[in-house]
Amino acid sequence: MRHNIFGSSLAPRIGFAVPFAFIAFFSLIPAVATVVLSLTDLSSEPGIPVNWVGLSNYVQFFTGGNRNDSMAALRNTLIFALVVSVVLNVVALAVAILLNRRSRFAVFTRSVVFLPTVLGVTVVGLLWSLFFNPIGGPAQAVVELFGVRSSFFGDPKLALALCIFVQIWMSVGYSALIYTAGLQAVPGELYEAASIDGANSWHRLRFVTIPMIAPSMTANILIAIIGSLQSFQLIYVLTGVLNPATSVLSLLLFKIGFGLSGGTGQTQGFASAISIIQFALVAVIALIAYSYLRRRENQL
Repeated sequence: MRHNIFGSSLAPRIGFAVPFAFIAFFSLIPAVATVVLSLTDLSSEPGIPVNWVGLSNYVQFFTGGNRNDSMAALRNTLIFALVVSVVLNVVALAVAILLNRRSRFAVFTRSVVFLPTVLGVTVVGLLWSLFFNPIGGPAQAVVELFGVRSSFFGDPKLALALCIFVQIWMSVGYSALIYTAGLQAVPGELYEAASIDGANSWHRLRFVTIPMIAPSMTANILIAIIGSLQSFQLIYVLTGVLNPATSVLSLLLFKIGFGLSGGTGQTQGFASAISIIQFALVAVIALIAYSYLRRRENQL
């Protein structure tokens, strides 16, 4: 008797095996290889033997000669992620509430708000680099009206703040779109009942809107946290890789991995250790945030 493979229990197993093999080949195997490399002194110099150094690279990150650069990158990463995650979600929710109002221009307005996301990181970075160009840029012309000049991305006190601003500007459309989808699923009867009970705008937002869009808030906050902790492309385009004021873990990893740090020895192995530290940081913070946000959803 001939058996139909698609009607047997073997078909689901094959269906799961193919994507698992794909993920293992492109994700798990490189991840394991990175862990192994982080325990060696692999260097970019040809002909140098590779030695097993254990946790030496991790110790070097926190206590070695590069400690100041490492701690500065870690601090900038945490500041960047915290400010972007908080401000982005506040602004995106406010924009979504405004866009959710009925208007003949609603679709057009949403498209305009979403446009920066479509442009891409490189285009956005180049646009704002030109805008904040200290030589003839529009921003320079504005500040000169007040009798001051600035180097903007070259100013250690302004560079990271400007990168945060550009990141929020670029991402607010995507986050607002998610919030808008959540707002449109809120029954209008709830707002009517709240108004009848004497609730003002703040009460309706606090006790109706936020509890009803809690899943959207969870998704947006997690996306913002994970994305900002791994941010690389935008900061690279805006300030380059050698600006210490905007050095984050991703840029430090790139700088050391490609030999731009000016040092020698443990280049690739040390870079692999930084990538594992970044992965652990993202995983821990994301899991803590997810647990808290899910618990808040149940409480709301």
